[in-house]
Amino acid sequence: MNFTAQKASRKWANGAFRRIEAAMVTAAAVALLLGMPTGPAIAAKASRQAPWGDLLRVGSPHERGTARHAAVPLPKPRPAEAPSAERDSPDKKEQANGKPEQAAPTAPEQSACRLALTDEVAIAPSIPDIKGDCGCGGEDLVRLEAIVLPDKRQVSVKPAAILRCKMAAALADWIRSDIAPLAERLGTAVSNLDNFDSFECRGRNRVVGAQLSEHGRANALDVRAFKFVDGSTISLTDRTVPRGLRENVLHSACTRFSTVLGPGSDGYHEDHIHLDLMERRNNYRICQWDVWDPLPQKAPLLPAERPDEAPPREVAAKPDDAKSDAKHDAEPDAEKSNAEKSDEAEPPREEKPAKKKRRQNRRS
Repeated sequence: MNFTAQKASRKWANGAFRRIEAAMVTAAAVALLLGMPTGPAIAAKASRQAPWGDLLRVGSPHERGTARHAAVPLPKPRPAEAPSAERDSPDKKEQANGKPEQAAPTAPEQSACRLALTDEVAIAPSIPDIKGDCGCGGEDLVRLEAIVLPDKRQVSVKPAAILRCKMAAALADWIRSDIAPLAERLGTAVSNLDNFDSFECRGRNRVVGAQLSEHGRANALDVRAFKFVDGSTISLTDRTVPRGLRENVLHSACTRFSTVLGPGSDGYHEDHIHLDLMERRNNYRICQWDVWDPLPQKAPLLPAERPDEAPPREVAAKPDDAKSDAKHDAEPDAEKSNAEKSDEAEPPREEKPAKKKRRQNRRS
């Protein structure tokens, strides 16, 4: 049987052939949809049907491997005695202040002297360390403004002294333990301390080129006087102050300080007392302060008379005294003999009346 397109067109009409073709296409599409595999099978089939799929990136992307979760150890629970760890976040601080908060600098550790020198002992705020030329300055410095007595009264230091903490503590102990009880025995109380000089970068006695003074190390204080609540003032170098009072201050100062210089030491401390804590070998100390007696009211014009009970003064005889006495005795006899001889040899002279000479006027 010979079947061609020409013969088919002759046997069937054109409309019927087209309807059959559309039905066949629809049936084939439904069959494909019903029997089509899904997932990886489609990609495998597509790769087999289209060998150029890898080149043109046809098909679904390769699936990655599944992630493996490693076992991470958890931190230990926070102990109950630990401080609270709740802190504001930086964002909250910036929102509250408008500016990011900077970390506060850590304060340096305080020395044992600084911890002991509390407000109950002295009003002495700490100041920064001073580092000057030629070794001037020091560390652990305070500005001593007042000393607090055991009864809570204050002894002002005028002007305020810049000292090392150990020197300020020694001065406070001296005032609290020695000077305050001495004032109580006098029936008064100390109110002010006259500070003549404290820290000053200079040589000893202000001599150019001299060794650095303890004042340059903030380790010395010059005291001139004490003022009391009754208005009286006692100068430590005043001769009119009772000698016993000045000696008590001298002994107490030399016990507490390694150097004490006053009148009679070197000529530079005639009007004040120098105190310092200079360290020397074998703990050697210097205490040079002459407590002078008061001057007399009126200076004597003549020496005092010799008392009657005084023994007579013995004068040693000289060997030439006998000869001088004999010569002295012989001289009157010789004078008499010479006078007699002169009277016998020379006759008496006649006295003539004096004549007046007339001045002659000479004409030139």
